[in-house]
Amino acid sequence: MSNPSPESTFVELLDGLHIAMFTTRGTDGTLRSIPMARQEVDASAELWFITARDTEHVRDVRTDPNVLLTFAGGGTWVALTGKAAVVDDLDKLKELWSTFAEAWLPEGPEGENSALIRVDVDTAEYWDSPGGRTASVLSLVKSKLTGETYDSTHDTIHPG
Repeated sequence: MSNPSPESTFVELLDGLHIAMFTTRGTDGTLRSIPMARQEVDASAELWFITARDTEHVRDVRTDPNVLLTFAGGGTWVALTGKAAVVDDLDKLKELWSTFAEAWLPEGPEGENSALIRVDVDTAEYWDSPGGRTASVLSLVKSKLTGETYDSTHDTIHPG
């Protein structure tokens, strides 16, 4: 049986992580992070987010497309850098639309304030502790008792 590639592991890990801390840089150089729900991750390392057009993070992306996204959950951590773009694609917006998006943008995908952000990943780094929280605690205890390193998977990929 072959080991999965770092790229396929990255996509698989992100499939279970839906909320990112989406970090942009303002015109004054200040970093700003907000929680954003990831709508889709593509095997080509494209991530999609639904957003309101009249937000500070959209203004930041238009000024400086370099972003940092971090995800965490259940013994898995992913950090990635990439280039973000505000995308006007009604068909894609309708494809990704959900009741969750509607809670934030009640005018629906056709609303003039509804928009997409696409992030093309430059570099991604992940850490995964197989087995979730319980296995992580056991691995930590084992490392303390035996002096062996913590059981986890770590890799860096450059899809772009």
